Amino acid sequence: FSKRVCVIIINKSSRFRIVRGKVPSRRKKPHTHTRVTTPRKMSFAVSSFVGTRVVAKTNVRASSSSRRASSVQVFAERKLWLPGIKTPDYLDGTIAGDYGFDPLGLGSDPERLKYYQEAELMNARWAMMAVVGICTTEALGIESKWYMAGQEDYGFPVNAQLAVLFPTMGFLETKRITGWLSTGKSGINDTFPFDPLGMGADNETMKLKEIKNGRAAMLAFIGICVQALVLREGPLAALQDHIANPFGNNLATNVMNLPINLA
Repeated sequence: FSKRVCVIIINKSSRFRIVRGKVPSRRKKPHTHTRVTTPRKMSFAVSSFVGTRVVAKTNVRASSSSRRASSVQVFAERKLWLPGIKTPDYLDGTIAGDYGFDPLGLGSDPERLKYYQEAELMNARWAMMAVVGICTTEALGIESKWYMAGQEDYGFPVNAQLAVLFPTMGFLETKRITGWLSTGKSGINDTFPFDPLGMGADNETMKLKEIKNGRAAMLAFIGICVQALVLREGPLAALQDHIANPFGNNLATNVMNLPINLA
């Protein structure tokens, strides 16, 4: 009785009356207590009277609001190549290394987007191997510069090299593209994905690290090629020149001295 009197006093919208100190029976009306909004400090008293329906409704509201908050948080945490820029609809962040960058709209076709993704990954892997190979040979002091290695005489005729190179690369590339079309994963020969060291070819974190390092390597390889064309030096030699004289050997001075360097 005391609980009911408490609720009657607190919740003025309930249809109760106190007649001569007695609590009459409640009128037959649809349950409207689910729509009553009570202050936080009164929630326990009301819930003890009306049961678990208000509690259940509160949980539903909390879960729906938490879902909205989580979706907004995921959207806010996505990194873009330019903060605040509107990304294309087909770049939804599901691809590893997707930062919404596609100014030419090359990936607007979903089928071609898959090919471009695989092509970027393959070029990234070649660039990483090339940068490591160029820097390693220069650090070991091999006399032939990397951009002059193609004209060296290795005691093996060029025609014979091409006769071996084209069939071998053609076979491997055919196997690679066939395996990729059937499995959707990059590999070599009959191994898809190719991960002999077990570094996690299907791990999303490793995929992101690979494509980020590959993009950096592609930019580095372009810089190495430009250095070789302008300075006739390797990347380590150009780095040493810049460290020795940073104001005399940098991008600006090399551009200004381009006619002299190319002469």
